Amino acid sequence: MPLNEFLNKPPFNTTNNQDRNQEQPPQQPPMSPEPQAPSVAPQAAPATEPGASDDPKKRIMDTITQFGQTNVPSMENNIYCMSIIGQVEGHIQLPPQNKTTKYEHLIPQLVAAEQNDKIEGVLVILNTVGGDVEAGLAIAEMIASLSKPVVTLVLGGGHSIGVPIAVSGSYSFIAETATMTIHPIRLTGLVIGVPQTFEYLDKMQDRVVQFVARNSKITEEQFRDLMTRTGELTRDIGTNVIGHDAVKYGLIDEVGGLGPALKKLNQLMEQARTKKEGVLQ
Repeated sequence: MPLNEFLNKPPFNTTNNQDRNQEQPPQQPPMSPEPQAPSVAPQAAPATEPGASDDPKKRIMDTITQFGQTNVPSMENNIYCMSIIGQVEGHIQLPPQNKTTKYEHLIPQLVAAEQNDKIEGVLVILNTVGGDVEAGLAIAEMIASLSKPVVTLVLGGGHSIGVPIAVSGSYSFIAETATMTIHPIRLTGLVIGVPQTFEYLDKMQDRVVQFVARNSKITEEQFRDLMTRTGELTRDIGTNVIGHDAVKYGLIDEVGGLGPALKKLNQLMEQARTKKEGVLQ
């Protein structure tokens, strides 16, 4: 064999070996298959955290977020406090920037307070500019029909349809600086200029006047006089009653704040308790 041909064969020809190595990448050693875990169906994540539904603090916070109210207390409290703040919202939803109290939230709370045997009295705190007439009257009728003692307390203001709500309890208080605006009812939106429209307004106003006179010491004639008085309100007819004047007219029973209101409610609850024990005996 010629010498040149012998030298061109491996392992003497390193150039061909390098080209062959570059063309074919080095083979990696085969890897052993990883052990596979037995197939198990993935478990669905729980809808709520464990114990979340059993946490009373979380339930109360959720209720405050949704309704602005706490649940009816189930222990360690025999008084249910209900607040009516801002504007009473009725059948029409008000703009989001308005501070409102929805009557569809209050009515179930009153039903729950009436049915809960551990609740012996209800404290209603008002600071409202008024609102929907029928919704306000519905709340007032519900409060007036409770079998348990109810004390109402007007703080800041109890205007317009807030007046029937303020007088609907068993006993009423008003802060010394609180005010109550008494004026005729009015309609918003489309108004048809026919006699039937004014007859409807007159009948609705009679419902308000009769309810206030029936649940307070003021007469219908005196309340109508306050409602239609001129010269006191700059852009409306009616009367703005403050603190002691509300008591003088017979709308509210007494001037006072939270302390006197709770004291009176406890007295009424004790009387109801004694009366119930006497009936059982």
